[in-house]
Amino acid sequence: MIRIRLTIAYDGTDYCGWQLQPNDRTVQGELEKALAVIMGGPVRVHGSGRTDSGVHALGQVVHFDCEEKCAAHPWRRSLNGLLPKDVRVVSQEVVPSDFHARYSAGSKTYEYTLWHERDFCLPQRSRFVWNCGKVDLEAMEVAAQVLVGEYDFAAFQNKGTVVGTTIRLVNDISRHPGITEYESVWRFTAKGFLKQMVRNMIGCLVACGRGKLTPEDVLTILESRDRTLAPATVPPQGLTLVRVEYPY
Repeated sequence: MIRIRLTIAYDGTDYCGWQLQPNDRTVQGELEKALAVIMGGPVRVHGSGRTDSGVHALGQVVHFDCEEKCAAHPWRRSLNGLLPKDVRVVSQEVVPSDFHARYSAGSKTYEYTLWHERDFCLPQRSRFVWNCGKVDLEAMEVAAQVLVGEYDFAAFQNKGTVVGTTIRLVNDISRHPGITEYESVWRFTAKGFLKQMVRNMIGCLVACGRGKLTPEDVLTILESRDRTLAPATVPPQGLTLVRVEYPY
């Protein structure tokens, strides 16, 4: 057997997340369905992480095992001929047998895109942004630095996943231009994130941008480890898994 690594991109709008669900349409389900057609039987795919309902990806990484004779198979072309148009294989490669899309990951980068014009949102962008209105971007940048480092992020974790520890190392949070003048893009990089952690952090930053919280308040929330003190989880459509990096 050999192990195949795929990088996939998807518009998560019409999916109930990445992970298989008994009665719902998921990205993993569509990918495994397409692989089963090619390989003539069930195939289990392992992803680098779960993306929630409505969340997108440009660089989700997955792996699966197949017979050695399939090493040179054109997986990208074959799968893209079977997958829905909102899911696409971007690249393929054979990887060592000890590679694991999730456990081998060195870091993950997500981007959350904000739209800052309340009067309208371009229809081409509405599936990929959260219209939060005008905010103080510089105040958000100051508050963001409070969350960079290794801390217990329990205050930014939603219920639903059992984890061994809520301590995470956030390597970087930075602001970047969007593809239109009405947007800002917030990039989060860490080895791993808790459930809906990025959406909860951006919610805190937007509250700072609206003048409802200060950087000192963000630190108090972080140190409290109390989810009820942080703002509500922001909508999913602004979030995209951009890339997953590996040490080899």
